[in-house]
Amino acid sequence: MKYAFMTFSTPSLTLDQVLATAKRYGYDGIEPRLVDRQAHGIEVEISSAARREARAKVADSGIALACIATSCMYANPATTQANVDETFRCIDLAGDLGAPTIRVFGGKLGPGLSRADAIQLVAESLLKVAGQAAARGVTVCVETHDDWCEPTHLAAVLKQVNHPAIAINWDIMHPVRVAGATMDSAFEAIKPWIGHVHLHDGAKDGTTALAPIGEGAIDHKRAVELLLSLPYRGFLSGEWIKWADPYEVHLPRELATMKSYEQLASSHLRR
Repeated sequence: MKYAFMTFSTPSLTLDQVLATAKRYGYDGIEPRLVDRQAHGIEVEISSAARREARAKVADSGIALACIATSCMYANPATTQANVDETFRCIDLAGDLGAPTIRVFGGKLGPGLSRADAIQLVAESLLKVAGQAAARGVTVCVETHDDWCEPTHLAAVLKQVNHPAIAINWDIMHPVRVAGATMDSAFEAIKPWIGHVHLHDGAKDGTTALAPIGEGAIDHKRAVELLLSLPYRGFLSGEWIKWADPYEVHLPRELATMKSYEQLASSHLRR
């Protein structure tokens, strides 16, 4: 399996430093977060020359750009078109940089919008960008997040879209903690469309506090077993936002735990 981390872990590091950090700790990729104005400098506003320079640095490093994490969302009619327009820009950024995926959100439902109408609106929005995504070799992955933590809601969107350039970013924590799904039921609902995966463990007391993988409430070992059963070919990316544990501590520790789960699951599958 391939592992990455979102740059929320390293917001003060330049792109060169993030790539070196990933290599030092044994990661396969990084996931730059846009809009947060982090020191890596990757944003939709950067010039063509800056894009070429960043792509060359990534290629020389041997570390992949696993995904570009955007803030695009579509379920509020008042802002849908602006977000579709931004998605086009993010797709072009990913295409220029050689990133295979971008992360987007369904977003909070607009005032008074029914679930059925929201599914229709998000599906229509994704279909608008699907052709451009396919042309640039980019997959747009909608996260199980905010008002889309219930996996069957995103499954309904993807069934309606039915396009190979549109997929799901399975954040394995949110369906369990927010929607009350089990790891297995979440996986079964969305498994045909999983294009990217986010990892992070949450405290057992139900708060939003992060916890080391294996010490919290989210069964990452089971998630690995399920993904290996596909088999899954994408990245598993750690999303650790403003964690008190410094990156020098949590990046190597979380990767070691995930690799131990993968080894156990692989051994079980070979039996």
